[in-house]
Amino acid sequence: MTTAAPLALDIVAITLLTFALYFPRHRRRDLVVALLGVNVGVLAVSVALSSGTIGAGLGLGLFGVLSIIRLRSTELGQHEVAYYFSALALGLVGGLAATPLWLTASLMALVLVALWVGDHPRLLTRHRSRLVNLDVAITDDTALVAELERRLGARVHAAHVVKVDLVLETTLVEVRYEVPRGGAAPAPAPALTGRPGTPADAARSATPGTTHDATVGTTTGALR
Repeated sequence: MTTAAPLALDIVAITLLTFALYFPRHRRRDLVVALLGVNVGVLAVSVALSSGTIGAGLGLGLFGVLSIIRLRSTELGQHEVAYYFSALALGLVGGLAATPLWLTASLMALVLVALWVGDHPRLLTRHRSRLVNLDVAITDDTALVAELERRLGARVHAAHVVKVDLVLETTLVEVRYEVPRGGAAPAPAPALTGRPGTPADAARSATPGTTHDATVGTTTGALR
């Protein structure tokens, strides 16, 4: 039977997770409700149904059922998924506390420390991930990486092509890159103009007062 001490530990842990780690770093109020709700809900259900014979099976089954729930209201980032399942894990550890109290406290502390370190703002700050829409069609992987590095002013580690439009001369690519040491990436290089004589070049030259900005895949019109 679960005593009051693991329940109190869970309340303290989820409070720290929500109001000391997640909200100060990400400022998403609606997920605060989700974190608190899933933790308290799992805690209540696991305490009500746990026993010496079915406790372990219940915990694994409940975790498996909740892990396949797909939240369709808004898309969750990977870091938010980590917070969500950590709140779930804290509820299970507190509700199915068949271990000594010191071990329950240690497991909860381990979850909090893992999130504190893994989501720390100073951890891997130079590594970025972006969805970039280039205003030129590139089908060669080597040329694509070179063009991304030239425009972003950073070292590209991975580039996954989402879409190449040979008519509109655009390339949509998901890129993971590393900015130079010491701050933000340098100003991007001027964009490619594409192959001479292509429909895209003809359309650009035929539109008066239109210039291509140096940023990735943007076009601005001059005021007349």
